[in-house]
Amino acid sequence: MRRKITGFSNPTVKYLRSLRDKKHRRQERAFLAEGLRLLTDARQTGHVPQMLVMASGRDPHPLLDALEHDVMAAGGEVIETTSDILAKITGKSNPQAVAGVFAEFDTTLGQIDRTAAPIWLVAQELRDPGNLGTMLRTGDAVGAGGLILIDDCADPFSVEAVRASMGAIFTQRIARARWEEFLPWLRSGTGQLVAASLREAVPYRGAPYAAPCFILVGNESQGLPEGYEAACDLRVTMPMRGRADSLNAALAGAVLAYEVLAGLDEPGGPT
Repeated sequence: MRRKITGFSNPTVKYLRSLRDKKHRRQERAFLAEGLRLLTDARQTGHVPQMLVMASGRDPHPLLDALEHDVMAAGGEVIETTSDILAKITGKSNPQAVAGVFAEFDTTLGQIDRTAAPIWLVAQELRDPGNLGTMLRTGDAVGAGGLILIDDCADPFSVEAVRASMGAIFTQRIARARWEEFLPWLRSGTGQLVAASLREAVPYRGAPYAAPCFILVGNESQGLPEGYEAACDLRVTMPMRGRADSLNAALAGAVLAYEVLAGLDEPGGPT
């Protein structure tokens, strides 16, 4: 179905705006994504929006035509509206010309196949949606299977996290669990749990990484609880040669992920 919306008080506009709120996203089990590139990445990985919202007066583009065709073919809805209304929906004063509504993914641990990738990222109480999006991008870059969110993390389906992921939310598996659920799940099969730490740690360069490797990153300000670090199979330390005593959580995860990737790729290393 295709229709035009010109009024701010339209119920569909109110519905779309509500998806910026975590409570409503949970109720509707849907989230917003913005931008032709991001929506095209979603389409190319098999994710077609349930609803496509486009600004009138936008420039024509073959990728947008393809996206619109797939939405209509899947029985979705295409809406044309003004740039001002689209700005109200996305919360940005200069929104891109297109946004989409997607169904939330299954985020249970049961849908994770640990053998599908040599690296997995794990974040504990990561509160910043920008950091969460960055970790998703890192996971995509290193060929990780996905991101497992432990305890009370930021919502991966928030507009900010989706935007920061630059499309990686559609390429990476996402799971959410409490630590008490995650650790028994991990120990029920193969998997090495690794964290950056100062407690009985070895240098991160050349450490004995093994696939599948689960890289654990802690809260931005508090780091990992001591008990969580103690449960790790391997603790590594990264040198701080300036005045800083630590790296940003997402950045630390990226540095460690690339070192794990290098170690697993070495001749004779684990595969």
